[in-house]
Amino acid sequence: MNVKNNKRRRESQDRIEKAFVELLQTKEIKDISVSEIVKISGLNRSTFYANYIDVFDLADKVREHLVEEFNEYFADPADYSDHNGALRMFKHIKDNQLFYKTYFKLCYDEKHLVSIYDKNLAQAEHLDGNIKYHIEFFRNGLNAIIKLWLNGGCKESPEEMAEVLKQEYRGR
Repeated sequence: MNVKNNKRRRESQDRIEKAFVELLQTKEIKDISVSEIVKISGLNRSTFYANYIDVFDLADKVREHLVEEFNEYFADPADYSDHNGALRMFKHIKDNQLFYKTYFKLCYDEKHLVSIYDKNLAQAEHLDGNIKYHIEFFRNGLNAIIKLWLNGGCKESPEEMAEVLKQEYRGR
């Protein structure tokens, strides 16, 4: 019986999270209500509160799932440190736009920004001791490019975006 209850609970959580992500595409977190979520999910308020404290708790849990999924996909930053790696990254982003739009909307603090970066390569190229500034500059620039591309509907191809990144990074 416990397995059945766990399955039902997971299904309820999935429905709640799906409704939340849907609302998040047109609203800010602070403007989303439990009433809207349960209406879209077809569940009742007691089911929501059996799984989450409030909308912000739900947002934190969805963010944790997204971060885990992101980290699994980009487990080895060295795989993404060259032009082909950047191309793979941009292809993944284009194929999973809803995921990344949600990811960026929920990752409102600096520690959750996309941080695919080969620190060893950067250290080899920056002997001036300012590596921490370079890494921060690159990471924030990469996130800005990705967000801009997503907000524009990913109109440029992943190949064009990989080339943009290559030009900005000067082929390093």
